Amino acid sequence: MSQTPLACDLAVVGGGPGGYTAAFAAADQGRRVVLIDDDRRLGGVCLNRGCIPSKALLHATSLLREATVLSPRRGIAFGKPSLDLAQLRSWTESILVQLGQGLETQGRHRQVTLVRGRGRFTTSKTIHVRSQEGEVAVAFETGIIAVGSAPATPRAISCDDPRVMTSDGALQLEEIPKELLVVGGGYIGLELGTVYAALGSRVVLVEALESILPGVDGDLSGVVLKALGGLFREVRLKTTVTGLSAAGHTLTVRLESEGKVDELHADRVLVAVGRVPNTEGLGLERTRVQRDAQGFITVNSSQQTTDPSLYAIGDVVGGKLLAHKASAEAVVAVEAIVGGATQARPAVIPSVVFTDPELAWCGLTQTEAQAGGIPVRVARFPWSASGRAATLDRPDGLTKLVCDPESERVLGVGIAGVDAGELIGEGVLAVELGATAKDLRRLVLPHPTLSETLKEAAGLMARNRPAARRAVSS
Repeated sequence: MSQTPLACDLAVVGGGPGGYTAAFAAADQGRRVVLIDDDRRLGGVCLNRGCIPSKALLHATSLLREATVLSPRRGIAFGKPSLDLAQLRSWTESILVQLGQGLETQGRHRQVTLVRGRGRFTTSKTIHVRSQEGEVAVAFETGIIAVGSAPATPRAISCDDPRVMTSDGALQLEEIPKELLVVGGGYIGLELGTVYAALGSRVVLVEALESILPGVDGDLSGVVLKALGGLFREVRLKTTVTGLSAAGHTLTVRLESEGKVDELHADRVLVAVGRVPNTEGLGLERTRVQRDAQGFITVNSSQQTTDPSLYAIGDVVGGKLLAHKASAEAVVAVEAIVGGATQARPAVIPSVVFTDPELAWCGLTQTEAQAGGIPVRVARFPWSASGRAATLDRPDGLTKLVCDPESERVLGVGIAGVDAGELIGEGVLAVELGATAKDLRRLVLPHPTLSETLKEAAGLMARNRPAARRAVSS
């Protein structure tokens, strides 16, 4: 261990979207920053084992559906696609390398000191890092914990067999199994199941609850569930895994659904039932940081923990486990550290599920409104009435507005359809800036585009139109 601690104003533990955003923002404010990360490159789970590689694979495999399913009915036929897994992995890796190098370059330009290794707090203002060069002590005035999360594995599915994968292993694309069981109907299971199905796997998805994407607006998730009927071999809802065993080349999974027990055989199993915070082994017991029953770090509206010297952001504090949420929280934390205590106003955090079709939503959902007894008026515009959706051969979409019944202020926006993730930005603006349905109706948008569906939904919200009364529900 170095004799003299590496001193800094701010130590950031974790180099994911929250961590590097915090480090860069603080350095831009003139703070001496040390960024501690034990991954092979900056970017955290998002860049290395999550958002970026999964979206690269989703884009690549979507071309297979375009070529084999959609194009022939338009009169354009291609030959049978060939698949080179090694080249696909290499292409994906090249993207990660490029983005990782870009982050390190940004850090160097800002004079952020990068220490590679696993950090462990020894006090509220010191942390020891075990790196390849030995142990390094870092002394700081303020620290930000941004260590992210890891895949959760239920005890019933715990197995050392490498054919039982989490999202980390699934993204390696070691092989394309003939039979794949996906456990969990959240966004990770659906996205990776979509990739493997496109590559030729017969996918069975099981979800313990009564719907996929638990908690998501039923109008939106219903669009995806319908599409999965033609993509997956089977979707089993209200089904739990009670055991798993390996024998020879086959994995046998015991399933239970409404009192009935069944067995299913698969070549590989993908476990995607949630994530847990990476707080174990971090030395938090040597600080005043408190965690909740699930292990997530407790913070206030400024992202400050119960230890005045330490802040926490991203997956490790719970809520929506999203990269852009972590980045937004990083800005809040740095502003509080640099400018003093602040009462941050919650930002509108959009969510996107990159299935085919995509799902995206922001603000208040109709499901949340009903659960909270909040009166709302809802308008749904089906993409079967969209000229642009028709020309794209993708009428399987829906745009939905959730508005205040009196003022027509837009409280939430939901979109299901191709490129929904790109369209939801307009919804975020509408909710964040307090726009009304009337404001949206007055917009002049290019035609024909999918963005028009937001304006069309606002048109259905007009109180003096019969179409609005038929489409609106509370």
